[in-house]
Amino acid sequence: MLTLLAIGFVAWLVFGYFAYGRWITKQFKLDDSRTTPAVEVNDGEDFVPARPFYLFGQHFSAIAAAGPIAGPIIACITFGWLPSLIWVALGVVLIGAVHDFAALASSVRHGAQSVAEITKEKLGTGAGKAMMAFIWIALIYIIVAFTDITAGTFVSGDDVLAGETRFNPGGAVAFASITYLLLSIVLGLVERYLKPPLWLVTIIFVPATFALSYIGTQFSHVFALGHLTWSILILIYCVVASLVPVWALLQPRGYLGGFVLYAAIAVGVIGIFFGGYEITQPAFKSFDVGGMTGLLFPFLFVTIACGACSGFHGLVCSGTTSKQIEKESHSRPIGYGAMLAEGFVAFIAIVVVMVAANEMIAGPDGKTFSAGKIYGNGLGQFLTILIGKENLQFAITFGAMAFSTFIFDTLDVSMRLGRYIVQEICGLPGRFGAVIGTIGTVAIPFVLIFFSKPGSYLDFWTLFGASNQLLAALSLLTITVWLYQARKRIAFTLLPMLFVLVITMWALGLMVYGNFAAANGFDIKLVNGFASLALIGLAIYLIISAFLKLRRERFTPIEEEATV
Repeated sequence: MLTLLAIGFVAWLVFGYFAYGRWITKQFKLDDSRTTPAVEVNDGEDFVPARPFYLFGQHFSAIAAAGPIAGPIIACITFGWLPSLIWVALGVVLIGAVHDFAALASSVRHGAQSVAEITKEKLGTGAGKAMMAFIWIALIYIIVAFTDITAGTFVSGDDVLAGETRFNPGGAVAFASITYLLLSIVLGLVERYLKPPLWLVTIIFVPATFALSYIGTQFSHVFALGHLTWSILILIYCVVASLVPVWALLQPRGYLGGFVLYAAIAVGVIGIFFGGYEITQPAFKSFDVGGMTGLLFPFLFVTIACGACSGFHGLVCSGTTSKQIEKESHSRPIGYGAMLAEGFVAFIAIVVVMVAANEMIAGPDGKTFSAGKIYGNGLGQFLTILIGKENLQFAITFGAMAFSTFIFDTLDVSMRLGRYIVQEICGLPGRFGAVIGTIGTVAIPFVLIFFSKPGSYLDFWTLFGASNQLLAALSLLTITVWLYQARKRIAFTLLPMLFVLVITMWALGLMVYGNFAAANGFDIKLVNGFASLALIGLAIYLIISAFLKLRRERFTPIEEEATV
């Protein structure tokens, strides 16, 4: 049954790309004779034309962080694997990939402007500022949740199964991850100043990246630090990554991270088709499993954000990727195609739970393991099919390193995008503005992380998912207005927008009530309650702005839109 499910899922993704994705692409009339912003500006900093395969890896690793792994695992354990699988399958083709491609194509057509800047142009200055505020709040929750998850994987015994007594699993993952970042910097310098052919750097640096997992097992006690220390160091890394040119870290780190993702997918495929695993976990549990977020409707759809639909992807598409698109035709494989690949990453995470023994889901005390631990162990078990059970220690380290690698890719992109927003709101261009924007973005995550308990990312996860999904709906709202003004078809963006909008506003409304009811003084739940309320208010303002705009604006053909 598992094999049939996998074949059906892959066939659905193939249909999505070659049939529905091709039809979606035609609606935007991509034209390679247009000069893209990356080629037009090409400032060597943010606007840098990139080869499609190189950019695909960077973009894929930026969008496919812990979201398509942690979200599906949490949802499968909570509600069962069947509703999770159905949502990922339908969401990724009909909503998520459409959103990503549309955000990328529209940004390229608007001078690589961000979603917020396009909203400002289409809906007015007030709506643009509201969108910026909404995005900034969403980014804060992304940074907080993923920083806490990453720090957890670096702490011994926290998120990976310990092996021998002298082996520090968290330290092994930390060593491998840190050296991976250093290797990315070296690659960036080599690409910038030596300009070797891509095939040469690939055959040198990609194997070196995988070798770091083994080296980490040999030096697992070098970085034995506490959870809070790691959290602070990760935030410091995000600050540095936000300020350096994209060629120095973002592009090479993304390229290498893409291969880690490809390898994780390959290992997942081996486990699915050659592992001989049987489905052991229940397909469905209940429509209401209890607790503040225990209703399948609407919380399944916001627990699984990335992997089905993610507003963060629109920020990546319009914030960094659109500044690197060399030709308009590259938007489909990178925008639509990378999202489908992320859907398969989510499918593998679901399978990890489907075939897991009960002791791999929860410990003797009945407490459910973290998503990172479940994924690291599951991927490690799949990898031993190739390298043997005697290498389980290395296999699990690779699985956990892959997990943390995905998160790093999203963390530094989130910080850079947050920096852009603060610079735009405050009117602070240049290097000084970049520093101020970065400090302004990192300040709140630092405070929340400092005063939260280790491993408290679950307190932020559902709100992160809801804000992430609602951001996707609002991005589709702006794109729908643009298409409507241009007398183009809008059903393919309007219907997904309405569904996601209703489901996320419903979830946020329940979270406002639940968090305020559970708050005990000034605590995390009270902060989450106010954040949920702010997101609802900003969303309502944007919806009203779009409605009023459509009532008074004349139509403008899309082909007359300026490229820059």
